[in-house]
Amino acid sequence: MVSRRRFLQAGAGAVAATSMACRGRPDPWTPEAAKKPANSPVAILGAPDYDETRLVEVVRQGLGICGISARNLRVVLKPNLVEFDPQGVINTHPTLVAAAIEAFRLEGAREVVVAEGSGHRRDSQYLLTASGLQEQLDDMGAHYVDLNHDRVRRTVLKSSFTDLGELYLPETVLDADLFVSMPKLKTHHWAGATLSMKNLFGIVPGAVYGWPKNPLHWAGIDGSIIDINAALSGRRFNIIDGIVGMEGNGPIQGVAKQVGVLVFGEDPVAVDATGARLMSIDPWKLRYLEATDAFLGNVGEDRIEARGESLSSFRANFDVVTAFEETKVEPSTGGAGGPARIDK
Repeated sequence: MVSRRRFLQAGAGAVAATSMACRGRPDPWTPEAAKKPANSPVAILGAPDYDETRLVEVVRQGLGICGISARNLRVVLKPNLVEFDPQGVINTHPTLVAAAIEAFRLEGAREVVVAEGSGHRRDSQYLLTASGLQEQLDDMGAHYVDLNHDRVRRTVLKSSFTDLGELYLPETVLDADLFVSMPKLKTHHWAGATLSMKNLFGIVPGAVYGWPKNPLHWAGIDGSIIDINAALSGRRFNIIDGIVGMEGNGPIQGVAKQVGVLVFGEDPVAVDATGARLMSIDPWKLRYLEATDAFLGNVGEDRIEARGESLSSFRANFDVVTAFEETKVEPSTGGAGGPARIDK
């Protein structure tokens, strides 16, 4: 039985080894994967509870602030639907998913589809029903796609932070006009934080890679996060559910943390860096974020164009597991420093 710490060390080691091996050599990503913008707009908006009517307007406001047009687009929403615990806060709240469906429809989307591929439960219908998401989808008349069993296409990876080389990815994701990652604001016992980028583990089909998608863990969690995110070429957007987050032993066994915020943006690196700062985690000390700042998006606050409300108004002190205690910063600072290189 491999311990959590050994899993964590293996993932971190894979990314560090790749970084060191590539010093003085070609970068471990193709020119096509280099998508880092000069500046990344990120909107932070308050949302005190899961009132659907209010959330529809907040989501529309976030889309407007970030300059997102959904007119005539096929939008695919990918929430975080991992496991069900009636006492827990594991998943993206179904009311927020419903609000996003309505918001994109009001913004002129041709179609809005909800899609997920749980890494824990094979029975997606159980998760949909138990979590309350099925009821919301029925009320909205929205179509759901189980990405674990969707049609797939071979996708050659555009970066090599793992030795995977290629992945078979769902056509629903690859063919989306706008793909929207909708994670929960959570800590993670192997990656430090699980936000919009880690949420993409759910697009890797279980019918091909099994449950709980162990090939990604064996290849290295941090490296897999990077390679999956770099592989997608279509237009993307991200909405973090930080109304009630999870701290401690996330992504499943942590405890609820009320924050009252939603985070919006196109750049998944900048959105996740902002999410980390909201949790009082230094994003430069999360290995997958530090590495992707070089080519995929922006971690530095000087490159993130803050819109909406101030980050400091919502910053909370999230507990983390012992292995990530060094990532924590005082809530008043939020990790404004520069990169902590991954080979040190």
